[in-house]
Amino acid sequence: MNSPNPEIENVVILGSGCAGLTAAIYMARADLLPVLVDGYEPGGQLSLTTMVENFPGFPEGVMGPELIDRMRQQAERFGTRFVEGAAKSVDLSKRPFTIELQERRLQARALVVAAGASARMLGLESERKLIGHGVSTCATCDGSFFRNQEIAVIGGGDSAMEEATFLTKFASRVTIVHRRNEFRATKIMLDRAQANPKIRFLTPYLVEDILDVSKGVVEAIRLRQVETGAIETIAVNGVFLGIGHDPNTKVFQGILDMDGDGYLRTSNGTHASVEGVFVAGDVADRVYKQAITAAGSGCMAALDAEKFLAEQKHKS
Repeated sequence: MNSPNPEIENVVILGSGCAGLTAAIYMARADLLPVLVDGYEPGGQLSLTTMVENFPGFPEGVMGPELIDRMRQQAERFGTRFVEGAAKSVDLSKRPFTIELQERRLQARALVVAAGASARMLGLESERKLIGHGVSTCATCDGSFFRNQEIAVIGGGDSAMEEATFLTKFASRVTIVHRRNEFRATKIMLDRAQANPKIRFLTPYLVEDILDVSKGVVEAIRLRQVETGAIETIAVNGVFLGIGHDPNTKVFQGILDMDGDGYLRTSNGTHASVEGVFVAGDVADRVYKQAITAAGSGCMAALDAEKFLAEQKHKS
């Protein structure tokens, strides 16, 4: 379905992770000539991981960046056009929608928002260098790589308790490090973690550094006791960040309906609160956050958008 006005795209997809690329594959195969905007984190969370063993179809596993690259090639093969940059503002008050990027403007009859959610980080240089090499933001993705090893989980909310409890399936011991003596986690989640004999708690401690960048693997974490200032180093093989995620939805504040944490709300499948806008992946998913669920929702958003565009064409 070629666009009768070359300046107006049929559909623009924001985000180049599993959700956005799957949406692009489906819409390109439907001859909708989608335009995909890479976003601030091209490739999404998978671009920061190493081996992925739970994506169907890869019995030997596949490297995260390779999986993203193959999906990208597949989308491009069917006619997806890729644009660098990220949306800095949008006008969804009328169709065609207007999406302002850093260096260009796009207009589209439909919009798929698949911009993902960014894991909160500690802000350490060593953390950035060791991500995917012992530092992880996803226990479900990477826990099995740490069988019979010692793991640290950073955080004090439900995410940290859930990650720590899950990791006890594999680890010899899990240490939860939290900067306060009090926890934000709900009582049931905290009680469950405290009752687990494989979990110990270190509070109040701040993570000063993750060792050892020079060796390219995690060997220990350096901690500072908040009340005394004493420095301690504990040996661990993995560090999991359980301090939450931030959905990449700031550009849609006051425009699309979202919950208190910024996750977009949907209805009737992937429909956003503005007609013609569809949502896929971690911008709406605060529960599962898996590559395969993101890909599935990308498929759903593409089918919903395709149906919407067909109905609009029929009306005109």
